[in-house]
Amino acid sequence: MTHLAAGLPGIVYHLQDVVKSYNGRRVLAIDSLEIRQGEVFALVGPSGAGKSTLLRLLNFLESPSSGSLAFHGQEFSNGLETPLEMRRRVTMVFQRPMLLNRSVWENVAFGLKLRGQRQRDVDIQAALDQVGLSSLARQRARTLSGGEAQRVALARALVLRPEVLLMDEPTANLDPHNIGIIEEIAARLNREQGVTLVLVTHNIFQARRLAARVGFMLDGKLIETAAADKFFESPEDARTAAFVKGDMVY
Repeated sequence: MTHLAAGLPGIVYHLQDVVKSYNGRRVLAIDSLEIRQGEVFALVGPSGAGKSTLLRLLNFLESPSSGSLAFHGQEFSNGLETPLEMRRRVTMVFQRPMLLNRSVWENVAFGLKLRGQRQRDVDIQAALDQVGLSSLARQRARTLSGGEAQRVALARALVLRPEVLLMDEPTANLDPHNIGIIEEIAARLNREQGVTLVLVTHNIFQARRLAARVGFMLDGKLIETAAADKFFESPEDARTAAFVKGDMVY
């Protein structure tokens, strides 16, 4: 893969020699990675491979221990903090939605409240429409099914109108019907609004359905990144091939 310089048009994230350590233990070591504007990029790999740690860096929840992470060419490393207005262009949906014991409507509005933004009814309604939950707007969020709760979490992200949406195993605990709903929402968001999606998943079939490019992580390292067709049909690294075929034991 050809690596472009940080800050060039079309590159949202550029990582170079990024290391993340906790208490002296290295959990992430990314030689180079670019994420392009408007793409769906999936990260796959076994548990403990460093996928969620990488997502936390992309969400600016943590900074690299060393190396360079740039967002639209602006450094977020070596103690340099990304301005709030830039960080607000990114939002994240987690594996287990953390919902308030309030109505669905109030949960969707909560992100706007935290950011001090005007809570316009039309925006909240539009987000609920996008995830198909308008009929449940007044229901208490904690009475919902797992799939409905995840859709509330997704609506809470969408109402913020993010440029980048990070999704950390968003369908890991859901049934096939709700997996299909979440995937369709994500695909439509990318297709119709041009939102850049970065998806962490154990499910290689989900990555194949959604992603334009896929990266395979193992032991904190990015082993291979390629266009989805090439990644699944003719991976270059034997470890990637073993993972795709289900032969890798971990």
